[in-house]
Amino acid sequence: MHIDLSGRSAIVSGSTAGIGLAIATGLAGSGAHVVVTGRTQARVEEALASIRASHPKASLVGHAGDLGTAQGATDLIAAFPDIDILVNNLGIFEPKAFVDITDADWMHFFEVNVMSGVRLARHYAQGMKERGWGRIQFISSESGVQIPAEMIHYGVTKTAQLGLSRGLAEDLAGTGVTVNALLPGPTRSEGVGDFFGKIASEKGIPLAEVERDFIATHRPSSLIKRLATVDEVAAMSVYLASEQASATTGAAVRVDGGVVRSIV
Repeated sequence: MHIDLSGRSAIVSGSTAGIGLAIATGLAGSGAHVVVTGRTQARVEEALASIRASHPKASLVGHAGDLGTAQGATDLIAAFPDIDILVNNLGIFEPKAFVDITDADWMHFFEVNVMSGVRLARHYAQGMKERGWGRIQFISSESGVQIPAEMIHYGVTKTAQLGLSRGLAEDLAGTGVTVNALLPGPTRSEGVGDFFGKIASEKGIPLAEVERDFIATHRPSSLIKRLATVDEVAAMSVYLASEQASATTGAAVRVDGGVVRSIV
């Protein structure tokens, strides 16, 4: 299968590192014109350089701003009013005991993980519908299905993304616009790597051992028995953005290594 996204434009929120950067790289490598977004111009420039290192002819532009705020979304939309592919990847996580999660924590997680996607999809879906073609994705998580006790607020926002994705797909039925959610499992992204690296340093053990212990203790249902790579997740995102995926919509597509014990 050859995926050709030439002539298509894409925005990937939170695309300066991890899964977002891998998705932006994959889309650019398939010919799409990609808007790379991040909180700071320095991080955006680093991401653009990283993508160009592997795809010298990539069509790219950067945008710096906080998409976890209404103003950040407004600024992005003003700069890029029409796109064909929207990947809502921006997200934060933080292990924290339920009793310690404040109202402010809850609201912050919903602003970043949920409302960032709501605001962008609300605008860009209109143009996609008018043109009769579009792709919207929400990067959720297996934690939205199996809420982790160590970060309930994160899991709940990921569940909200699943509901949002399905509802929007229903709203756009028959328009040529597909809406899907991806459910990555534990993935070796920058944020996860930093978190595990801190544990490894504190305990004085190899990073690989920390990762194995996490899978064995916290995600024992994993069938691959390891963390996924960001490229493995990105490959599914690029496919869902393609013409070949035109019959896939309203779906929660798992890239979780089999963590979720379900046959559907």
